[in-house]
Amino acid sequence: MREPEHLRAVQRFVRNELLGHETELDTRAEMPLPLYSRFAETGLMNWWLPKEQGGLGFTLEDGVRIVNALSYGDAGVAFTLFIPVLTTSMVTLYGDDELRSRFLDPLMAGNGYAATLGSEHAAGSELARIATTARRDGDELVLDGAKAYSTDSDFAQFLVVVARSAESPDDYLAVVVPRDTPGITVDKRWEMVGLRSSATYQVSLSGVRVPAANALRGHGLRLLEVGLNASRILIATTAVGISRRARDLCLEYARTKQVKGAPLISNAVFAGRLAQIEMQIEVMTNQCLAAAREYDAIMARPDAAEEFLRQGTMKAAMTTKMFCGQTGWQVVSAASEMFGGLGYTYEMPVQKLLRDVRYVSIVEGGDDVLRELLFARHVVPVSKRA
Repeated sequence: MREPEHLRAVQRFVRNELLGHETELDTRAEMPLPLYSRFAETGLMNWWLPKEQGGLGFTLEDGVRIVNALSYGDAGVAFTLFIPVLTTSMVTLYGDDELRSRFLDPLMAGNGYAATLGSEHAAGSELARIATTARRDGDELVLDGAKAYSTDSDFAQFLVVVARSAESPDDYLAVVVPRDTPGITVDKRWEMVGLRSSATYQVSLSGVRVPAANALRGHGLRLLEVGLNASRILIATTAVGISRRARDLCLEYARTKQVKGAPLISNAVFAGRLAQIEMQIEVMTNQCLAAAREYDAIMARPDAAEEFLRQGTMKAAMTTKMFCGQTGWQVVSAASEMFGGLGYTYEMPVQKLLRDVRYVSIVEGGDDVLRELLFARHVVPVSKRA
């Protein structure tokens, strides 16, 4: 079956801009924003934004196929391009018409970025312990605090900041903040082990003032849970693209590598290992697509916002990220072993894939955090077990 035109455009971008450029992308240099501008020329920036905001209105299932293709070339590029879905989905579902128009329309028109400021050093995975506050001052909210990890925030058009209410400490807000608002300071860009073509920052907020109407509707921590559903499924998908690339690197190497006087590709042990990898890729792919379809089915409902609030963290989003993170690590680890000593050097791109795939089990809830959540919400309550 012929691929849709938008997917062929992504594949051309990957061939022309990413493959063969591993060294340039795997660097501590500044963000390669011109590269992302060239992706924007495909017309696919923020491909998930609703048509009401001038977007393409692609489904999350479409997004899984796009991210699979992008992460085959570079997972950091894929992450940079899709992570605004976390921010924009909260605004789409829980912002009023005026807020959506004011922030989402220009995002699509300007091929821009959005970022979420949620995590903090002291709170860690216990988001209820975040110390950033939102204080009411007349018709404004005043934000103060520090956020540990926020991808794309330095060059984003707007941020969604999750903060504790200063007046009611048990209440939390998710507040839309233009990036150029006075009082926002990017303290540093983190030097990451992998995904080096992306950029994650530590950000401080001091006396940041926005209209009180910029607060999204609902409990801020619950809104963050909802937003994480789409991004977790796409994070899981990057493990698929990385694994496919690792498989193909093994095949390329095996055609020239001699073992006992014959090409490695004719070796039965090697063939068995690659067949195992193919099975793992197939299952990961199907799981990502199934989780995306479940998400899309809720998004298609007239009461999508309320249903997502009822569910909070989707079981499928958690389990898909956990499974793909663990399985992707197994795949790329096995692939690196096939190169022998070369697989542990910077001479072979498989070492980059090994560093890149590790993030799937760490960001947006490490596996131990998600195991605890899965146990509390879906193992203990008998009615919620599969």
